[in-house]
Amino acid sequence: MLKQKRSFFERLTGAKDVPGNAYRESVPVYTEEEETAISMREPAPAFNAARGNEEAWTPSATNANQQSGNDGAEGQLTIDVYQTENDIVIKSTIAGVKPEDLDVSINNDMVTVKGERKNEEVVENGNYYYQECYWGAFSRTVLLPVDVIPEKADAALKNGILTIRLPKADTTKTKKIQVRGF
Repeated sequence: MLKQKRSFFERLTGAKDVPGNAYRESVPVYTEEEETAISMREPAPAFNAARGNEEAWTPSATNANQQSGNDGAEGQLTIDVYQTENDIVIKSTIAGVKPEDLDVSINNDMVTVKGERKNEEVVENGNYYYQECYWGAFSRTVLLPVDVIPEKADAALKNGILTIRLPKADTTKTKKIQVRGF
């Protein structure tokens, strides 16, 4: 009996070629009635470069909820965390938020930043061409890589960038105590 060389796909997946027309037609996962009942997010408008225009598009209810921030979802801040010789530094871009609207809390080995970005202009549904900015509540919790001194922490907001400086606790210092005799 002659051994037949397997294809790359057969070797990769362990599948075997079925001789003849033994393949079955693909089976739909669900019927058309079930398919139309599935709710999906509306796709972004399609741009046709050849025609140079966008197809007709209307914003969905999801976009309206993002604008007003009332859909219950909370945005997550993007951050940079790095260390210097004496500090752990957390930086985040927080444009459009007043310092008094930010809440920075330090709890054991975690730092949490909370706030809300409010859209001061109300735009009616259907008037947006693009809506990519996040409006509403946001937060971010960061686990700290080393022990810090929370009492000496400092937070500053300048030009839309929040900078939190957390002094490292010096755990390498050895403290000598005197032993008393009785």
